[in-house]
Amino acid sequence: MLTYHMEHRNSESRYYYIYKMIKKDIQEGKLKKGEKLPSKRALAEHLGVSLITVENAYQMLKEEGYIEARERSGNYVCEIHAMSRVQEPDRQLHMLPEQEKSAAGVGEEVSDFPYSLYFKTVRSVITTYGKKLMQRSPNEGCAILRNSIAAYLQRYRGVFAQPDQIIIGSGAEHLYGTVVRILGRDKVYGIEEPSYHQIRNVYEGMGAVCETLAMGTDGIKSELLKTTAADVLHVTPFHSYPSGVTATIGKRYEYLKWAGQDGRMIVEDDFDSEFFMPGKPVETLFMLDDSSLVIYINTFSKSLSPSVRMGYMILPRRLLGAYYETSGSFSCTVPVLEQYALAEFINKGYFEQHLSRVRRKRM
Repeated sequence: MLTYHMEHRNSESRYYYIYKMIKKDIQEGKLKKGEKLPSKRALAEHLGVSLITVENAYQMLKEEGYIEARERSGNYVCEIHAMSRVQEPDRQLHMLPEQEKSAAGVGEEVSDFPYSLYFKTVRSVITTYGKKLMQRSPNEGCAILRNSIAAYLQRYRGVFAQPDQIIIGSGAEHLYGTVVRILGRDKVYGIEEPSYHQIRNVYEGMGAVCETLAMGTDGIKSELLKTTAADVLHVTPFHSYPSGVTATIGKRYEYLKWAGQDGRMIVEDDFDSEFFMPGKPVETLFMLDDSSLVIYINTFSKSLSPSVRMGYMILPRRLLGAYYETSGSFSCTVPVLEQYALAEFINKGYFEQHLSRVRRKRM
């Protein structure tokens, strides 16, 4: 029987604590492939929690591929090939100074988006910052927004990145083009089949070659990963569009293992990830990566509204020099007013409140 001390869970929810502890035991090999977990009812009674608490924990583990349900039998531990973890990095955010430097010479409408609150935030920003909003944005985006995104990602998503690794752009397509400028047009870009059509359009429009890789039930088929000529893999591990496939934890480690050879890279497109269910999000490739192999891209078009043409990418620190060499001279395409308004919207907690309302509605 799994024995966890519920009083040690700090402020986190009961189901997330159970999920986290079981996942840790699987990753460390304490729970081995094929081992049967206690029934949900038995574990609930043993830990003194509700049945729904254990159901939610098991559901998260199944969604991430740590366990599998066998009909009329129970839940069993899956095989994963976790990569060795290096020493945890410093998790102290180093905020950028918000005195801005002068810049050099797929989603559907979210019907319950709080427009009145957002426009109230815009008016507040105009009153507070005035003429400052008429300045040009730094090429990589305003520090106030990059700081806000970094803090939000650490707080709400468990994704750690320093603000100076975050680049602001006007939506995903703009950032796809930036990726090609950084990594090169001479690379072969492997993309999911099927996938969002603009991914291929942008890459080929930038002069790069694309290779399509068919999807299985848990992500790109393993046999295709072994034979592809791709140098860069563009994947959408969470709810890939239009297939709806979410990559299991085993598949995510398979992607990272693939990227650990011959200077390969992964572009992680995380456009739908804010609407994870239930509880905490599935671990991103960026979170699992210890070798600076992943460029992370997300957009606010899905989580807020398609009219919010704003996205961001997180670059491994070793690629920041390449960004400024190839793309740093381009002006940021997002107006300063919109950047400051979104930063305020995030800082006030309104963005997370909105996400919580939408997620509850979908449950």
